[in-house]
This record gives sequence, C-alpha cells and structure tokens, in this order.
Amino acid sequence: NMAVSLEEANKVVQATIAKAKELNIKVSVAVCDPGGRLVAFSRMDGTIWASVYGSQGKAATSAGFGRASGELQDRADHPTIRAIIAADGGRMIPGQGAVPIIRNGVVEGACGVGGGTGQEDEVCAKAGVAAL
Repeated sequence: NMAVSLEEANKVVQATIAKAKELNIKVSVAVCDPGGRLVAFSRMDGTIWASVYGSQGKAATSAGFGRASGELQDRADHPTIRAIIAADGGRMIPGQGAVPIIRNGVVEGACGVGGGTGQEDEVCAKAGVAAL
C-alpha cells in the first residue's frame, strides 16, 4: 500500500500539534492520502474555523503536486495550475502550509496546516512529517 497509514497519519497529527503548542499557535492539521483524501484530522481548541478548510486544501495541493504547497503560491494563476484545481473541484489551495510525505520517491500523502501564518503552518507540517 503506497499511502500513509492511519497509525502514521495520527503520529504526524500529534507531532504537528506539539510543534504548534511550542510556537504558541492554534491550528488545524490534515493528513491526506496521495489523492488528497483525508486520512486524519485534528483541530486544536480555539482554532479559527476557516483553518479546517485551509489545512485540507493545502494538504491536497501538496499531495497532488508532490511538493510543498507554498512552492505553487507564485504560480497559482498559471493556466495549468488553475485548470488542475478546477478539475479537482476547487478544493486545492496553493498557499504555504503543507508538505508532502514522500518515501522511496513515492508520494504517500501530505500534511497540511492552517491557523497560523503560512510560514508557521509549514514549520508545523514539516515537524509533523519529520515524526515519520
């Protein structure tokens, strides 16, 4: 199975939340499979509701493109990127805050974070994925 397991996804979620607590921020964290579908999700108490969607949209972007979602930010208006997002139903968010889970050169999912600044979100997501 070339996808992150539930056990692994939960480990990523916990490490992400630990990093958010260290930074004294409140976030939502989403871990998805290679197709951008949710495997595990958590929202810290007091986190803004929009972060629920932001974390998932950024995770889907990262999994779909196999790179940090922030790398697509400057190209978000490129016709190809826009067409892919539209074809996927508009749920992808090409903004900073998610990183892919890649093992043996294969994208097995991604971790997306919302609630902090884009940079804070990415730092948390990287910490989460590093737990694997």
